[in-house]
Amino acid sequence: MRTKGKIVAWHDEKGYGFVTPFAGGDRVFIHIKAFANRARRPAIGDIVTYSLSTDSRGRRCAEAAAISGARKSTKTQKPSGALLPVFLATGFLAAVGTAVALAVVPGSVFVVYLMFSLITFIAYALDKMAARQRSWRTSETTLHLMALVGGWPGALLAQNRLRHKTRKQPFRAVFWTTVILNCAAFAWLLSPAGTRAWRSVASVITG
Repeated sequence: MRTKGKIVAWHDEKGYGFVTPFAGGDRVFIHIKAFANRARRPAIGDIVTYSLSTDSRGRRCAEAAAISGARKSTKTQKPSGALLPVFLATGFLAAVGTAVALAVVPGSVFVVYLMFSLITFIAYALDKMAARQRSWRTSETTLHLMALVGGWPGALLAQNRLRHKTRKQPFRAVFWTTVILNCAAFAWLLSPAGTRAWRSVASVITG
């Protein structure tokens, strides 16, 4: 039997919330996965219809949910400008690769960007998984430090592909600051002084 209610709490980054049934009673847990066919993400105040079920913990939860008045979509709809982060990340890595090929910067610079981009992408994926399971999360400071030292292309790809850390505006503001700072550092590396400094650091690390 279908039940109707209102979303009274919604944590978009974690992908879950609670619905208060119009017929009365305790509020019901609802996960983003319950919305199998949707044109937009849920929000507080949305009227939804759903079927009652229970999860592995024995809690009442909603399944086969639909937002009232929302147009059904038969294919995944990407937000406007969704491909821009992909182009920015891949374009920057291509620029670094070109600079290495032209011997403008050492090849180790490209290796560092690839390595930290991969590590950062994995960190975002693990954090999103932890958010869904409500377990230990990676701190935002750690994610920002990874982006600052060269992992921001991987962070952009993770945000785009995993839809993680895309709505929290304070996080986004700090993230883009790390991107600007890293790009400024890379621009300095293109100078003779920057290249000499990088080679000196690399020689110390490699012994």
